[in-house]
Amino acid sequence: MHVKTFKGSDTQTALALVKAELGDEAIILNTKTVRGANGKSCEITAAIDPKARPAGANGSGTPRRDAGGFMPSQDGNPADWACEWRQIKDHLMALVKPQMNMDELSPRQRVALKYLEREEVDTQVMLKVFLDLKAHPERPILPVLESVAPCYGFESKKWLQKIHVFAGPHGAGKSSCLIRLALREKQLKPKSRICVVAADEGQGKGRLVLRHYADLSGLAFREATNAEEMETLLKESMKFDMILVDLPGLTGKATLAERLAELGLMDCKDMAAHLVVSPYFSASQYTEIARRYLCPQLKSLIWTKLDEACTFGALLNMARLTELPVSALSFGAGLKNSIIPAASDMLWRLIFKHTLPGSQAAQHA
Repeated sequence: MHVKTFKGSDTQTALALVKAELGDEAIILNTKTVRGANGKSCEITAAIDPKARPAGANGSGTPRRDAGGFMPSQDGNPADWACEWRQIKDHLMALVKPQMNMDELSPRQRVALKYLEREEVDTQVMLKVFLDLKAHPERPILPVLESVAPCYGFESKKWLQKIHVFAGPHGAGKSSCLIRLALREKQLKPKSRICVVAADEGQGKGRLVLRHYADLSGLAFREATNAEEMETLLKESMKFDMILVDLPGLTGKATLAERLAELGLMDCKDMAAHLVVSPYFSASQYTEIARRYLCPQLKSLIWTKLDEACTFGALLNMARLTELPVSALSFGAGLKNSIIPAASDMLWRLIFKHTLPGSQAAQHA
């Protein structure tokens, strides 16, 4: 679905622009009058299914691009359709937001929503929370938010898979996160047999860090940068209670599903992947990260570098984009007591009070 806004001096002019670019099959989503320095003008938001007109409908042999370089999907790729659907929802949310009447909520609910807006929580999350609270005026906000961003703490007694793959953008802190969780598990269960795995075909710094801390902490270390090496690792998996795989950041237009397939892990039933991400990317970057990393094997979000962030709305926004629970929260520069399995109370103290979960780490370590 291709969505675009057209501006004209009056309704007829704007409609003519819609018809000229999108054709007779265009669907009008919204029409409004805008007042500016030059007087009134008309804005029309319209949409069209790319398959409703043939390629080359603009008189050339290639599909039409708009001024922003948007190319409608021609191959039915689910990832492309998901991206286009998010664009449609963003346009619709922009139209709906002015209709959110905060006076319909209780004073405490209004305060909570205004705070979430300051934390840069996106419109779709705000609308969901608003509608839930509107339907139940006396309902506390935390149960509503828990439905948006649930927590399922990273602990071996909860996560029963033997193999855990840590994926995410370059610089998100995947290697440090993996080491912290391995050391924490080793501290809780000294006899636990843990193997850390470097899957970086570029032989980067993360591999050396993993090997160094594995040697210091009594952890097994392996390298598995391709399907053959991963198959060898899987054959000896019965030697270990937990295998933690450090996956390098994706390059080019690669997706997590493609990388897991290259390693021969797509059909592994005893594996869960976790998306490691930091809370200070832009909204468009989070959308792209979700698009490239979402796959059936991805099971949770792990937030790192929380001590470096100034707002935490991204935790709710990314939970909405991925529909995944938060499994761990990481903070601080050291490796000891700097990561903890996520829990709802920690998440809300972080979002509403900017209180890092460090004070609870020692109690749970």
